[in-house]
Amino acid sequence: KFSLEKAKSKIDRFYALRTKYPEFFTIKDADDHKVRELLNTGMIVYLPTPLNEHGSRIALIRSGVYSAEKYTIEEIARTMYGIQEILMLEDDYAVVNGITTIVDVKQGTAAHLMQMSPSSLKKMTIFSEEALPFRPKNAHFIYIPSGFETFFNILKPMLSKKQQKRLSLHGNKLDGIYEHIPLKYLPKEYGGENGSIEECIVELNKKLDEYRDYFKANAQYGTNEKLRPGKPIDFDHLCGVQGSFRKLEVD
Repeated sequence: KFSLEKAKSKIDRFYALRTKYPEFFTIKDADDHKVRELLNTGMIVYLPTPLNEHGSRIALIRSGVYSAEKYTIEEIARTMYGIQEILMLEDDYAVVNGITTIVDVKQGTAAHLMQMSPSSLKKMTIFSEEALPFRPKNAHFIYIPSGFETFFNILKPMLSKKQQKRLSLHGNKLDGIYEHIPLKYLPKEYGGENGSIEECIVELNKKLDEYRDYFKANAQYGTNEKLRPGKPIDFDHLCGVQGSFRKLEVD
């Protein structure tokens, strides 16, 4: 918002968090086979036409299309943030107007839910809020399975108040989001006109190819907290939480 100090702070957080948690936030190789495999599942795609033609970029996340046993939350996060880094560099709709997110959890299982530990969620929340230049809009959860709301309500307090207000649950149907995202702006697989998931996957792979040299070079940059003027960042305080939900039972 035209603040030099906020811009400096985000750049600082961006490289500090990438240095501390590269497994979450840094793609070192655009040909990383796990990143490519996850991308090819259509786990996350960005639709070609922004909301209302000139509004926010629309992201579709499908949390259950990948194997929770095969892929870690770090690999999932690294893939998602790698694609967002490309948007950060070239997509004015995403940077200026923000990102509206649809989260389809229809195929989600207890194993997928349990991947999202409080510690992982906190790291991803801090990175999204304090390190990326996007203006997050609402996130709409659709096709919600049994037990999801309980788990959602447990993890929700880990988010900032601002992020909590942006989340909307729409039950086990799709039509609840039409007042927020008209049908025509959804992909063809959801009855809309905004490209197909397969087309989006092809485009994202092309983008990774284009940014191959960029990711290789950018992986060399980071921060050295020993050289930071004043106190170094307390990452345990910034990103840490107590406890674990590994024993939570989800029907």
